[in-house]
Amino acid sequence: MMTTRGWTLEQWRQAYNEGATPGALLGELITQLAKLDSADNTWISLLDQEGLAHALAALQTRLDEADGKIDKLPLYGIPFAAKDNIDATGFATTAGCPAYAYQPTRDAALIDKLRAAGAVLIGKTNLDQFATGLVGTRSPFGAVANSFNPEVVSGGSSSGSASVVARGLVPFSLGTDTAGSGRVPAGLNNLVGLKPTKGLFSIDGVVPACRSLDCVSIFSLTVNDAGQIAELMAGFEPADAFSRKAPSALPLDAPAIRRPGPLARLAIPQSPQFFGDVVAEKAWQTAVEKWQKLEGVTLVELDFAPMLELAALLYEGPWVAERHAAVETFMAEHAQNMNDVVRGIISNAGKYSATDTFKAQYRKEELVRVIDNLLDDIDGLLVPTAPTAPTIEAVNADPLTLNSQLGTYTNFVNLADFCALAVPAGFRDDGLPFGVTLVSGAWKDRELQTLASRWLNAHPTPLGATDQARPPETVHTTLAVPTVQVAVVGAHLSGMPLNTQLTERHAWRVASTTTSANYRLFALPNTVPPKPGLQRVHENGAAIIVEVWEMAASEFGSFVDLIPAPLGIGSVELADGRWINGFICEGHGITDAQDVTEFGGWRAYIKAQTSHA
Repeated sequence: MMTTRGWTLEQWRQAYNEGATPGALLGELITQLAKLDSADNTWISLLDQEGLAHALAALQTRLDEADGKIDKLPLYGIPFAAKDNIDATGFATTAGCPAYAYQPTRDAALIDKLRAAGAVLIGKTNLDQFATGLVGTRSPFGAVANSFNPEVVSGGSSSGSASVVARGLVPFSLGTDTAGSGRVPAGLNNLVGLKPTKGLFSIDGVVPACRSLDCVSIFSLTVNDAGQIAELMAGFEPADAFSRKAPSALPLDAPAIRRPGPLARLAIPQSPQFFGDVVAEKAWQTAVEKWQKLEGVTLVELDFAPMLELAALLYEGPWVAERHAAVETFMAEHAQNMNDVVRGIISNAGKYSATDTFKAQYRKEELVRVIDNLLDDIDGLLVPTAPTAPTIEAVNADPLTLNSQLGTYTNFVNLADFCALAVPAGFRDDGLPFGVTLVSGAWKDRELQTLASRWLNAHPTPLGATDQARPPETVHTTLAVPTVQVAVVGAHLSGMPLNTQLTERHAWRVASTTTSANYRLFALPNTVPPKPGLQRVHENGAAIIVEVWEMAASEFGSFVDLIPAPLGIGSVELADGRWINGFICEGHGITDAQDVTEFGGWRAYIKAQTSHA
């Protein structure tokens, strides 16, 4: 029988394209999962063969609606898991508390999207009760062990969702992330953990923890898979009061971390905290050394005190009252049925008044402003995902302190309205995986994925806890603020007089290249500063040096308004065959112009003129 353990999305698709059937592959998977050791605490509920038959019938209906073409269902027959605080028909929702369990009458918005794409929900996974914790031990269904060492925590609260992907049982799963629940388990299990911009994925049909901060997250074996799932899940959901539309523009006076653009300057903690875990500290130092060698990336040490103060507000301030608001009615009647630690945390809500809440909100806004100013020339953050990896025994002995330590570099992210992507970063000397997290401003999800894929291509690790080799990462997403590329050929080149018209719009240089060999370059008469005209020709053409710059689409119009006749923006063919926006010249503009094609580019022509002066 074909084994599917550790398969990526592409491997599942390939199997189906080669003639395998969902009935065979998923039937075998269900059989294997039913044989799991009784001490395996990752699943709360699983499909049985009867449930699989219903799921396969629904999949066939979707295939019929797609005219029998499986390529119209991007996740056709691909299994996935969901944290058991996300509603899915056919499964009870427990949120890690049996007394809270109910049967949902409809799918959460994201489950509906994934099923519509052909994915098959195999089961619901264990979690820290009511998504309150970063350890994976606060569940009446049992603690979830680390996939590399059963004595170590898996991380939480999305513990089961991380474990089933790390062990290769499913290629992706859904978790949730309020304070790091979609990142800490990824770091401790050698996974990719995608924590999106708040509101990018709907939380409709999700049992709330803190509704104003909650995000559904993705665990996967590769960045590429996470990006594909994110594309399918992203989108505004009118029925969800916390869903958001991506802005068409970001303010030009925003710090770099909140503007579209590549992640080049990354801030790292000036004095990182590892709470005595010297093995984790050494792994971090090794990762930093490797990141410093990654082409195009500059690391800048920064004082993280404002981020740490913001992080502390989440559990040491009145936001705990938002957790109480989510389960207030249930607690009033069933508090005795809750996990002791979780009940104690949520009960702290009574300490805070409405006045305290507003004061904390004001302090949060002040800290976010301080952080924005601190990151004015920074494109993103690079932090340890989990600064330590405690044992289950140690967490049981001191549940609050060790849980708090795990959230050191995660708790501030949602409060600051940042997105984050946890990625593998090698292994500690004790054999446990070590992970780092990339953080940037809202709507920079695509940029995080692009940089993470570069990192993993340079420093690949095995997939999760399997022995499968990591395939090359290629990310294709459309999640960021819309941008426009433009090829510049003359006075807008780097260092030239009009380059400021690009930099004032926070454009960035993507590449230095040439046009195809179908152009001629002319020095236009009586232009200040001197400007060239680029014209496409049918014969006797040449390749002309250009730079490709990119900017927010909302800024492109004001840039074009500055271009004087006979110049304009049209389509320019690059050496690699792509056509992009670029400077061109009207035919009448070159009547008295000097042909300077022989110089190969404007900069060489200007240099020659200067040397002759």
